[in-house]
Amino acid sequence: MRRSPLIVVICGILCAAFGNTGAAPAPAVVREVLPNGLVVLVREDPSVGVVAASLLTRSGSAFETADTAGVTNFLQKMMLRGTKHHSALALAEAAEGLGGTLEASGDVDYAELRGTALAQHWETLLVLLAEVAIEPTLPTDEIERERTLILGQLQMRADQPFPRAFDAVVADLYGDHPYAWPALGRRESVLRLHRDALLERYTAAYRADRMVLAIAGNVPRQRVVAAAEKLFKRLPRASATAVQPATEAAPRGDRRVLERDARQAQVLVGFLAPPVTHADYAPMRVLAAVVGGGTSSRMFVELRDRRGLAYSTGVMTSNRTGPSIFLPYIGTAPANADAAVAAVLAEVDRLRQDRIEARELARAKAWLLGNLAMDRRTSARHAWYLAFYELIGTGWDWPERFARAVDAVTVADLTRVADRYLTQPTVVVLRPAEPAR
Repeated sequence: MRRSPLIVVICGILCAAFGNTGAAPAPAVVREVLPNGLVVLVREDPSVGVVAASLLTRSGSAFETADTAGVTNFLQKMMLRGTKHHSALALAEAAEGLGGTLEASGDVDYAELRGTALAQHWETLLVLLAEVAIEPTLPTDEIERERTLILGQLQMRADQPFPRAFDAVVADLYGDHPYAWPALGRRESVLRLHRDALLERYTAAYRADRMVLAIAGNVPRQRVVAAAEKLFKRLPRASATAVQPATEAAPRGDRRVLERDARQAQVLVGFLAPPVTHADYAPMRVLAAVVGGGTSSRMFVELRDRRGLAYSTGVMTSNRTGPSIFLPYIGTAPANADAAVAAVLAEVDRLRQDRIEARELARAKAWLLGNLAMDRRTSARHAWYLAFYELIGTGWDWPERFARAVDAVTVADLTRVADRYLTQPTVVVLRPAEPAR
């Protein structure tokens, strides 16, 4: 049977991205569990001249409360403010002297220390990473400087139309669940966080059996494992299992209008979706690609090209260990805001009412898998993928299994998940204030 040109393209993408017949074999990954419980993953790739390391710990805003929101990100930033052997400036100079960087951040389901370097400096990079992880000093005189920076970032989010609208719809979707606030935290909580709170978070999070170290690049994998065991052996095991807040996500399921100084209106229509570990996750990601993935997706063609309603449009998704999001959005002229809400809701309804065509399904799969492959082009992204999916329990090879799950999605699967998950929209509209009369 002759295959259509589109299917040939899809097969080419899959082969290139995931190592099917005819493509060069993907570099092997070595997985070792050290005596203290730290998982080490090494992806040795002689074809690149750099090395990247990602040290993730099971922390993040999922383990915070309204009173401690932002403590993980605050801690991560403070860990680069000094160690027993290096000041903040000395750490930055040391990393740059290796031809790379040293960075830290807190996210929703994890916290990360990460670094890059020229491949020949891999061992020195691991020494620096271990020093930051094991010997941070959290200098008191630096805490207020970092607090000021974080508060400035929060204010910037509040001042920018799309981030402000996004934070509002996420808060309305999750309610009292800790996913409701940004990883940066809440202004009220960040103002109250002091060194004792940072130390408490550090003590809870930096436990070897709650952590994964992934290294990717032109490195000798067995020597890397041996070096990691020597450098990170002082990390203790957890004394107790960390408990996440038990609050359930509770979407508002209504419409809210925000008035801000903005030239455009932002329309966001949010739904809760399954977590990354759920069997429905792959079909929901394909569904998002059908309606809002790329310039030939339904929303782009209908709302931007045909009707001229959209300056920008798409569907945002997330990979969460708890409930994720399915979030169609559109940037439009203020006068078109109401029409844009109706149009987005109509596109969502069409997913439930009209059968998705096979060609749409094929295009969406190709777009989704192509983006996944493109996102893993660097050693830094390879290291993050390995560490994150190992950390959350799906296994470091999740992207390959996800690709197979995407390939197996059917039109019937898309109809089923649309009926199940896209029933209670939570709408946020951000637009300029109407002039006073």
